[in-house]
Amino acid sequence: MDAPSLDQPDLYLGRELSLLEFNRRVLAQTVDPDVPLLERLRYMCITSTNLDEFFEVRVAGLKQKVNLGVTAGPLDSHTPQEILKLLAERCHALVDEQYRILNDELLPALEREQIRFIRRTEWTKDQDAWLRNFFEHDLLPVLSPIGLDPAHPFPRILNKSLNFIVALRGKDAFGRSGGMAIVQAPRALPRLIRLPEETGSGPYDFVFLSSVIHAYAGELFPGMKVTSIHQFRVTRNSELFVDEEEVDDLMRALEGELPSRRYGDAVRLEVADNCPPDLTEFLMKTFELTPDDVYQVNGPVNLNRLQAIIDLVDRPDLKFRPFTPRIPPELSAGSNVFAALRKRDVLLHHPFDSFVPVIDFLRQAAKDPDVLAIKMTLYRTGADSALVEALVRAAREGKEVTVVIELRARFDEAANIAVANRLQEVGAHVVYGIVGYKTHAKMALVVRRENGELRDYVHLGTGNYHARTARLYTDYGLMTADQEIGDDVHKIFLQLTSLGKVSRLKRLLQSPFTLFDGLVERIRREVANHQAGKPARIVAKINSLVEKRIIQELYRASMAGVEIRLVVRGMCSLRPGVPGVSENIEVRSIVGRFLEHTRIYYFENAGKPEVFCASADWMERNLFRRVETCFPILDARLRKRVIHELDYYLQDNTQAWILQPDGTYVRARPAEGEQPLSAQQALLAEICGE
Repeated sequence: MDAPSLDQPDLYLGRELSLLEFNRRVLAQTVDPDVPLLERLRYMCITSTNLDEFFEVRVAGLKQKVNLGVTAGPLDSHTPQEILKLLAERCHALVDEQYRILNDELLPALEREQIRFIRRTEWTKDQDAWLRNFFEHDLLPVLSPIGLDPAHPFPRILNKSLNFIVALRGKDAFGRSGGMAIVQAPRALPRLIRLPEETGSGPYDFVFLSSVIHAYAGELFPGMKVTSIHQFRVTRNSELFVDEEEVDDLMRALEGELPSRRYGDAVRLEVADNCPPDLTEFLMKTFELTPDDVYQVNGPVNLNRLQAIIDLVDRPDLKFRPFTPRIPPELSAGSNVFAALRKRDVLLHHPFDSFVPVIDFLRQAAKDPDVLAIKMTLYRTGADSALVEALVRAAREGKEVTVVIELRARFDEAANIAVANRLQEVGAHVVYGIVGYKTHAKMALVVRRENGELRDYVHLGTGNYHARTARLYTDYGLMTADQEIGDDVHKIFLQLTSLGKVSRLKRLLQSPFTLFDGLVERIRREVANHQAGKPARIVAKINSLVEKRIIQELYRASMAGVEIRLVVRGMCSLRPGVPGVSENIEVRSIVGRFLEHTRIYYFENAGKPEVFCASADWMERNLFRRVETCFPILDARLRKRVIHELDYYLQDNTQAWILQPDGTYVRARPAEGEQPLSAQQALLAEICGE
């Protein structure tokens, strides 16, 4: 029988639909009784911010393709118009489910714990008096209602800002008949107001800012009757366009483009579900949207604002139990990082292992008189980064500091520009990578003089140099003094800062040059080993899998009989379980307390396993349009550790979701007599002793 064609569109799952399925898995955490209540609320907020970015980037991109007349999808057979239609159906269903869970499950459960959101109809006399005083003294002075008439056109509405459309009756001071007005909520004020106990409120009684504006909106229009007032929010296209071939200074160009993000083309309108049809249609037409783009919601139009509650409510019993990340003994406080790395490599698995050793690595390098140079890439790092402070100190100490800052890290552009300016002010060499290629690699290199010779110390990671996300994301970081790895990192930094041909690397694989070919070579090697009767197996843990040629190589390996197990957190275009094509492939996704972010590639290699960690997912952009690093775990002890920890994810039967051939996911459950296993909980217990 002839082998099936691997170009058949029905062998591939659409990336946007796959990404929505990930958000559905996150939403499932909001109804999981094993998740603490306030953490369930946090997951609800995460689904809201995920959807925001989905519309700002994915939906906006599809709408642009429609406007440009693009007809073909990247993998499946759907046109952009068809994908948008499918997305609208599924997004509307997902949003309806969000608000059903919020109103029917989370809010009642919170109220049982004396965490209440007081509706206007439930305010007591004392609460009403306190809130009216708040409105008059804190809110009214900063509100600027705008009546809509020929002299007052519809105002520019900021991306994702809270606004109100108001219908009025009567005549104003100038004799103008009532019509409509827009009220924009001040961005400087919190969206949740905690009621003081002197109003007779409980310990955690809150009122939405939108409720206060609703209640006292009449004060904004003296002598007129407010017949209706309804909240709305607009989501806009947030991609920045800078023609890198045409600009002389990328940072200046990006600074000029950042303000436009707030006013990109509208892609979604959220409006209160009780807003009259004529007002909803007026808004829809004003923003040039279609009915599919309108989401009528039964609650606040920005669920993410509920996240403030988690910090305002002091109820540890309703949150995940705190844990203390481990610091490896060889890198404990007061130890010399360089002496430790001369003895052996160190592998950190965040957040179970602390991020502090990475900070200490840079801090010690900054003040060590024998350190001559520090080179580092920064993609996302945080506003008050201890690592940036260490680089600043090193530059002030006269060391050669070179930093490759990726200015185009989506939604972190402004922060990265500020970091670039700060480092340049102290004399660091700052570059922005390669035109046309984002620098997504995570590398730090310290050059130290020892016994008259220079020695390299390296940190390579799967995640960003960001201390906060190191507590929330799972990532691996390798610290090593291996000279061949140091030489490779040197060569990559030369590529990023200078000009010249691609240098041959000894240990690392690198995008856009050798990573794709290196993966294909290893997948095919597993096929050859299996056919020769040798042990063969492929395991990968990544965030996204959508690159068609990699998927086809995996299909061919499956068809040859190679066992393939994939842990793919988000988008996955590979369709497992297709007879004759992908029967030997399992795809699972882990959704738990921490955001899974590690990228691990495992190849059985005839019983001599190769294990790599990487900054790259298996996407076209990571393999061909970014600078990425993929580094081997050479130390047998550390390689054994990665394999052992990876096995937890393959055995997880509580937080794992198994991808079905139709693109849906089914949550794994322990079989009869099988012990429940959560990979993240197992790692917390094993590494942190929790």
